[in-house]
Amino acid sequence: MRCAVIADIHSNPEALTAVLDDIEGQDSIDEIWCLGDIVGYGPDPCACIEIVRQRGIRCVAGNHDWAAIGKLDVEDFNSDAAAANLWTGRQLRPDDVDYLSELPVVITVGEFTLVHGSPRDPIWEYVVSEYGALISFNYFETKFCLIGHSHMPLAFERIGSNGECQCYQLSTQTPLSLRENRLIVNPGSVGQPRDGDPRASYIICDLSEGVVWHRRVSYDVVATQERMEQQGLPPRLASRLSHGL
Repeated sequence: MRCAVIADIHSNPEALTAVLDDIEGQDSIDEIWCLGDIVGYGPDPCACIEIVRQRGIRCVAGNHDWAAIGKLDVEDFNSDAAAANLWTGRQLRPDDVDYLSELPVVITVGEFTLVHGSPRDPIWEYVVSEYGALISFNYFETKFCLIGHSHMPLAFERIGSNGECQCYQLSTQTPLSLRENRLIVNPGSVGQPRDGDPRASYIICDLSEGVVWHRRVSYDVVATQERMEQQGLPPRLASRLSHGL
């Protein structure tokens, strides 16, 4: 089985379409999984929801998905994110709201647990350090956990019986092995990368080969930025797309 895993689309259909086109070009992708935050930040929330639904992508809820429909208080976000979430909420159609409100916070598929933030706090908690990951390993029972939220393509590995945890940046050149230890893996962000690379990021989990492949995909960043400007979204949210920060 080969699964493509995406996260943090953030209302960016140019990036999402480019990633889905890249997935179409890969051999035998059986399913696509999304780790939340379909909406927020970007200019086209309804378009992204429609694409995810039409493609039958299995998805969990993210914090921006909840904020856009009033399940989280936007006061808990920074000012730019709050403004974008309020704007997003005004764009959503009733069926979009229903879809986002019904997304589960955790999905288990075989050896994989899917969440947006962390297995301990699926909506809000960031896992960006070895210490945080070490705690998180106690909150899921499968061998692997897939997370989003930080927009950083990272893997955390639980090493043997000594309980240590190691962090790795995902590489497009070298696959990550699924054969040995338990892992927490973040595929990075489709619509708003934050690791210094503006290209959209995702992974392919190849269960037959026992590896994870990291993919980067170029998309029309300027088109997204122009749409954000047209919609009156905060300028910083658009400018950061040029640098992947």
